[in-house]
Amino acid sequence: METRNGIKPGPKRIADSTGKPDRRQRDNKDTPRNTPSLKPHKHKQGK
Repeated sequence: METRNGIKPGPKRIADSTGKPDRRQRDNKDTPRNTPSLKPHKHKQGK
């Protein structure tokens, strides 16, 4: 039986803007806006 690792094992990257671990990597996309400290994503419409 093979073992599976996470997509990116190891320490989380530190955000340049805040100096804290980058929470965007751990934002739960199933429940939007569950991390109010993050800026909302601005989607660019297709041409």
